[in-house]
Amino acid sequence: MATRPAFPLIRDIAALQDGAFDLLVIGGGIYGSWTACDAAQRGLKVALIERNDWGSGTSQSSSKLIHGGLRYLEHYEFALVRHALAERRVLSRLAPHLVRPLNFVVPVWKGARVGRMQLLAGLTLYDFLATGKQPVPRFKSFSRKKLLAAHPYLDEAGLKGGLRYGDCQEDDARMTLFVVAAAQAAGAVCANAVAADELLFDGERCVGAKLRDTETGAAFELRAACVVNAAGPWAHRLPGIEPPAVKLVKGVHLVLPAIPGLEDAFLLTAPSDGRVFFVIPWNGRTLVGTTESSVLDASGVGVDDTETQYLLDAVNALMPGLGWTPAQVIGRFAGVRSLQAEDAESLAAVSREFTVLSPRPGLVWPLGGKYTTARCDAVEIVDRVYDSLGLPAVESRTDQAVLPGAPHEVRELGDFTGWQTEAVAGLARRGFDAETARSLSLRHGTGITRVEALIDENPAWARRIHPDAPYLQAEVVLAVRDEMARTVDDVVRRRMPLSLVVPAGDWRAEVSALMTAAA
Repeated sequence: MATRPAFPLIRDIAALQDGAFDLLVIGGGIYGSWTACDAAQRGLKVALIERNDWGSGTSQSSSKLIHGGLRYLEHYEFALVRHALAERRVLSRLAPHLVRPLNFVVPVWKGARVGRMQLLAGLTLYDFLATGKQPVPRFKSFSRKKLLAAHPYLDEAGLKGGLRYGDCQEDDARMTLFVVAAAQAAGAVCANAVAADELLFDGERCVGAKLRDTETGAAFELRAACVVNAAGPWAHRLPGIEPPAVKLVKGVHLVLPAIPGLEDAFLLTAPSDGRVFFVIPWNGRTLVGTTESSVLDASGVGVDDTETQYLLDAVNALMPGLGWTPAQVIGRFAGVRSLQAEDAESLAAVSREFTVLSPRPGLVWPLGGKYTTARCDAVEIVDRVYDSLGLPAVESRTDQAVLPGAPHEVRELGDFTGWQTEAVAGLARRGFDAETARSLSLRHGTGITRVEALIDENPAWARRIHPDAPYLQAEVVLAVRDEMARTVDDVVRRRMPLSLVVPAGDWRAEVSALMTAAA
């Protein structure tokens, strides 16, 4: 297939209607995106479609982490943790603008469900499983005195000390977008706002799907030698096939004000029931979550007042100096994952292990997994596609090719800091404040040149959309022209997290007007 640049993303409906494909991928979350990217890089003719927007389902609602999953050690999922830690290293190299090191503090109180010695053993194993050069330091212990000096809002009663370990933070929605861009650059035809209404079969074999452009209502059939149903918790809705048994698990997060001076995250255990949750510095705010619950359907999930109060109570019990109230909650979001159905004593014990099913010839159905391991899980998906096509598998290259926006001069873990320093300095010379410059460098990488070109076109676009967030009017224009944004939420929820970090207001109308002008 003829290749295109990574950006601008081209929503080419005509190309979807033009001839047969080797592979149709249904679902533009992180799993579908990596699958399309991998298959296209191997040389298959690939179509990738998404009913709504790239990453608009589960992939926009994670804890924004690339991590090994320290808590999975408690359930003896050593292979999963080793797998995820290896992928943390790979993604830090492929996308250093989107995946950044973040330290986690684990305070230890007297009588805790997981004691200090158990944590020491767990973190020793965690570092041991992280083979090769890693983007984060090894774990370190802290005394009670040092911990309270750095974090005076912690509960002093029974505090014995703490430990610190490293993992990574990421931008989940933009990572998905950049993987879609990499798929397009490898030759895939990618289109959002295209729904798969029904699978097509020739006898027992799946041979494509009936598609519909949700913007125009135009319906058409796309023929493909193989179909991957990567629609996650919505995968079972496709008529024509009996879906596998799954467990749908909802995870919720709150966005709260920044904790002054905090650069490290916290891994904490709720005193009421022993569930693990995070307190994470994020985009000038604080991200708190997750708490999990089973749901029957993924549609319209949200965060209710009971779940909000649960997380606030857990934080305030361990960090009473913060004294957070429901009135201080800036944003709330929930996401649903589809996991393998199994009997487990708690949701935390339900395995995140990944599997690939083939319920009918020509149909591949991934199930389970986690955001961190989506790239390498996609390798297994595409290997299964080759098996379905009756072809010898071509070796995957997604562990080698950096994602769009990654500086090509970054060859080793940690090199990105030098590039970022120069980029931020250049943006400062153009008059941008430090917060805005850093935000642009992390979310766009080398794509900041596209933002600068738009500001040269119209200097008024250098203004912030909202004074309390470092996102520019030029980025709205860029989202429409280059990043396939179709709606206001595409822009302010996924191309930038504006709707999560500032209250709703008149700025939405401003974004809508900018989108109209940019089109």
